[in-house]
Amino acid sequence: MNIGFIGLGNMGGPMALNLIRAGHTLTVFDLSPASLARLVEAGATAAESPAAIARSDAELIITMLPAAAHVKSVYLGGDGILAHVQPGVSLIDCSTIDPLTAREVAKAASAHGNPMLDAPVSGGTGGATAGTLTFMVGGSIADFDCAQTILAAMGKNIVHCGDTGNGQVAKVANNMLLGISMIAVSEAMALGVSLGMEAGVLAGIINTSSGRCWSSDTYNPFPGVLENAPASRGYTGGFGTDLMLKDLGLASDAAKQIGQPVLLGAFAQQLYQSFSTQGNGSLDFSAIINMYHKDS
Repeated sequence: MNIGFIGLGNMGGPMALNLIRAGHTLTVFDLSPASLARLVEAGATAAESPAAIARSDAELIITMLPAAAHVKSVYLGGDGILAHVQPGVSLIDCSTIDPLTAREVAKAASAHGNPMLDAPVSGGTGGATAGTLTFMVGGSIADFDCAQTILAAMGKNIVHCGDTGNGQVAKVANNMLLGISMIAVSEAMALGVSLGMEAGVLAGIINTSSGRCWSSDTYNPFPGVLENAPASRGYTGGFGTDLMLKDLGLASDAAKQIGQPVLLGAFAQQLYQSFSTQGNGSLDFSAIINMYHKDS
């Protein structure tokens, strides 16, 4: 299939590469020349703008963008996708944004004759590279069925979450829980080690006991516990603190819109905000454990 792909960052780049490996023909765009060059080297064709991709022979356009403002600009702007794409071309937005924006953009796409899915992902950069992402998909079941083969080239768990915007609902709820659980694991690990426990032994007990969770057994924040976790490489790579802060903000904003209390989510947002303000926004979100060191 001829696919247009916009947004080739830490997540979008590996996802696009997996589509090429699956035999699809890609036309790609990103503001970063280096990101574009990597995909061109892998066999993609570079485009000069989102509008150029929309005017190409792409049968499907996928976007992976940083925030709602970028999604609105790329889809709804005068030089955006909907201003230039032909009716009938399918659209999939894999960005993590608020549900209301997802629904607004999908409504505009539908009015233009373009079926659209919101399909945010979970699994981090490792999952993007390995092609094992979870896709949380909102939209019609017919459009979901048509997209499954494409999404399966980039992920292993493809879930239909319901109507348009529900993919984003699932994502913000999941990431709010992830932010909270990472703080909880950080507290527990910091407490145990401060009381004289060896970190690896403590983590092993937690990971075979009732405290077991992904933030501990797969992404433990204490350095040296897991060789492949960001904590063991200076908290580089992975899922940045500012990205977690953005997702917690999305959850908080969505909760305010419907009057739903998210007390722990709000506390997690404030803790990550404080950590980011201290200059740690580019560190992996598991670096929040540094807030619990006595000299912090």
